[in-house]
Amino acid sequence: MDNLLLIIVGAAVILAVAYAIFNYFCVKKMEEGTDRMGEIAGAVRIGANAFIRYEYKLVAIIGSVIAVVVFLVISWQAAIAFVIGAVMSATAGWVGMKIATYANVRVTNKARETGDLGKTLKVAFKGGSVMGLCVAGFALLGVIVVFCVFGLAAHQIKDIADGTVGKNFITKLPSSFTMTLSGYALGCSIIAMFNRVGGGIYTKAADMGADLVGKTEAHIPEDDPRNPATIADNVGDNVGDVAGLGSDLLESYVGAVLSAVMLACELFMHGKFADTQFLNKLLLFPVVFAGCGLLSCIIGISYVLIKPRLSKNVHMELNIATWISAGATVAAGVLLSYFMFRDIDAAVMKAGAGFKVGAFSPWLAAVCGIIAGIVIGIISEYYTSYDYKPTKKIAQSSKEGPALTVTQGLANGMISCMLPVVVLAVAIFGSYQLAGMYGIACAAFGMLSFVAATVSVDTYGPISDNAGGIAEMSGLDPSVREITDKLDSVGNTTAAIGKGFAIGSAAFAALSLMTSYLYAFTGVEAKELIINLIDPLTLCGALCGAALPFLFSGMLIEAVAKAARKMVDEVRRQFKEIPGLLEGETLPDYKTCIEISSQGALKEMRVPCIMCILFPLVTGFVFGPMFVAGILIGATIAAIMLAVFCGNAGGAWDNAKKYIEAGGVEGEGKGTPAHDASVVGDTVGDPLKDTVGPSLDILIKIMSTVSLVAVVVFSKYNLFGVLGWN
Repeated sequence: MDNLLLIIVGAAVILAVAYAIFNYFCVKKMEEGTDRMGEIAGAVRIGANAFIRYEYKLVAIIGSVIAVVVFLVISWQAAIAFVIGAVMSATAGWVGMKIATYANVRVTNKARETGDLGKTLKVAFKGGSVMGLCVAGFALLGVIVVFCVFGLAAHQIKDIADGTVGKNFITKLPSSFTMTLSGYALGCSIIAMFNRVGGGIYTKAADMGADLVGKTEAHIPEDDPRNPATIADNVGDNVGDVAGLGSDLLESYVGAVLSAVMLACELFMHGKFADTQFLNKLLLFPVVFAGCGLLSCIIGISYVLIKPRLSKNVHMELNIATWISAGATVAAGVLLSYFMFRDIDAAVMKAGAGFKVGAFSPWLAAVCGIIAGIVIGIISEYYTSYDYKPTKKIAQSSKEGPALTVTQGLANGMISCMLPVVVLAVAIFGSYQLAGMYGIACAAFGMLSFVAATVSVDTYGPISDNAGGIAEMSGLDPSVREITDKLDSVGNTTAAIGKGFAIGSAAFAALSLMTSYLYAFTGVEAKELIINLIDPLTLCGALCGAALPFLFSGMLIEAVAKAARKMVDEVRRQFKEIPGLLEGETLPDYKTCIEISSQGALKEMRVPCIMCILFPLVTGFVFGPMFVAGILIGATIAAIMLAVFCGNAGGAWDNAKKYIEAGGVEGEGKGTPAHDASVVGDTVGDPLKDTVGPSLDILIKIMSTVSLVAVVVFSKYNLFGVLGWN
């Protein structure tokens, strides 16, 4: 039975990857359009490929060092799993970036040839579906490999069941299946962090340089070919909003699924239950549930691609695809939960894992996560879409200047934090009541169980944004840009929804990882896990942890500002020194701007990324495990608020600008003072929504994973322990 379930998951992975390959070549076979369109798309493709190669070289060096350390200190299994995770995450990001650089110009051409919004949406979504299917497919492929090779073939699951957990050959510290899974999650997290941070700095430096000089100073349209930063801006969409997004959500997906598997291992090892059959079910359920979600997403994605004619309501069509995926996942999940747990004694499930509703407990907990994700998405849509009051108020404020535009956007972002956090709190409490701490982990992977559909919807946004840029730079009819702008506007809202899913699942996963972290050093005799927050050491850790997301965010914004400043200077220089540039008589030097963004991103991303890895390690070896526990609690709470604020405020500023451009504010439009003010607001929000916000969910998960991997070492060897102060 268990092997059959793994075969079903493997079949889902093969089907998803095959579908992604089919869509990839379907998009690539389409016509690019005019020679000028092909030339621009080629320049974007070359720039994106060059950056991702340089970035991956840097990450490979850092990753190799980490892999060696994990091999020496933890286990060879964890080191190999780390490499597998890094490869899966890097591959998903690379494939997504490649398809985006092919799909963008084909979206433009479809809009040019047909003038039909629905047909253009199909092309953009087909490109996005490649990324979505690869994210879920590669993530689950890696999980199955680790599960089968290390869990089954290398007998690490059997070792847990027998109570004969292995030890590292050098440190002689325990090295269980939990550590191997942590290694895989850490590999995914490392790539996600560098892709998100590096890509985010790149894209926002170019975007801000293009907007601040081109729109507000030179008063030329967005993506005008006279603007030297336009190609760099379009490259940035691919390396930041596509490659970064893919690696980010793959890491979230893996973290959510594996947090449940690791928790099940720890519950068994700490004597919560002794039934090995129940253990195997708890280990398999998250993986198989994710496989069911992937099959459901294939159905949801196919709705958009196969439907003969799509309506002009883009948002509705994309929502239907997501709802189909979520609904099918819920339906499959209830059957899976019943058939997997029906033979386990209800008393064993309740005493061992806190299952209050028998076999349906994990399914109901997962549904809590799914519902929470959907509700958070609806809340994000309300606060970011220009169909609703909050964003319209920001647009109206633009008539009174940039200061009030920024002020109103800040207020909107801060107010928007409350409801998502309440939803998270209710879902956490509800899932815990249904299935204990394992239920919270179920809520995490439930929220991301249809990630292939949400990533497909997310990725279509930057593809459409690029398509608009190509239309503008190619001098196509304004009607083409109108179509791509409609797609892009919806993309801003779907991106905010996707970020809500990512940070919500991070909160659930962080709680599950926290439990595994505490179990990892308390010993098998510990029956209850208690963190005393009024203990001075733990409280100091929580305070430092709460400050860490602000330090991290500040470093990222400063990095964007440094790179953007150089970009602004270069754009101004070219406008001033290149004869006939502003008159459209000659083309700018795009290459220099691409180099500025690339060098700025590669230089500035190193310190914040490495800090995320070193901070829990250094503090752990100095202050001990309870201080790090405080750090994880404080950082998680602060990062959730900050991420929601950044995503919603930035998305609202961007859509307020688009609302003015669409004629939503009477008497205002492109080139007016109100539009200039909205551009300033959008520029302020850009690094928040596309660099800081998406990186914060990775911050808390990478810190949790690093802490879980290293706690077996620093719980025994730390300075305060030597001095007897903890």
